[in-house]
Amino acid sequence: MLEKYEQFGIEKFLFEYPGISTTPSSVLGIFLRGTFNFTAETDKRGTISDQYEIEILVPFNFPRSVPVVREIRGKIPKNGDFHVNPDGSLCLGSPLRLLSLVNSNPNLVAFAEKCLIPYFYAVSIKLNYGDDFMFGELDHGNVGALEDYSLLLGLEEDSQIIQAFQLMGLKKRVGNKKACPCGCGKRLVRIPVKVATCSGRKLPLHRHHPTC
Repeated sequence: MLEKYEQFGIEKFLFEYPGISTTPSSVLGIFLRGTFNFTAETDKRGTISDQYEIEILVPFNFPRSVPVVREIRGKIPKNGDFHVNPDGSLCLGSPLRLLSLVNSNPNLVAFAEKCLIPYFYAVSIKLNYGDDFMFGELDHGNVGALEDYSLLLGLEEDSQIIQAFQLMGLKKRVGNKKACPCGCGKRLVRIPVKVATCSGRKLPLHRHHPTC
């Protein structure tokens, strides 16, 4: 377990956010719970300091799977307008977007800075001023996920995106012989990653359907 703490950067996270502490872990992963304090600013609304009572489940296969976060005191209305999933977890972004952010710097402090703080800042603005989410909103469900995947992968058609995800399930020696989903005619063997589009964006080996 100590190895996981070091690997995930949990000790540094607890130092940066002293209101959070560990709770008994489970077969699902490591649980953290407590008060998440943050201060952030934008040009539009200036500096916001706020706090939320949260629970974080860090899966043992992090960063291949992203942490699951819940707000546990009822400060955030549990509905789609505030991007809260039906199971109570926070919808911090599309799965592919979150995996892209997490894998660029796979530790909990980076996850907080890139995923949690922007979400909580937007929620605080919405609660206090009634503004829409500041950093843009996707449509709910698969429509929004496809929209975000299109931007991330550089693919325009839904059929191309579906084909890209099908390639994720193939072994390297098989997938690398397939044509790029964008229709350029190039084979993926020319790209030095397991599965990628011709633009060089790596496709994460993770499949998950959002509920937000």
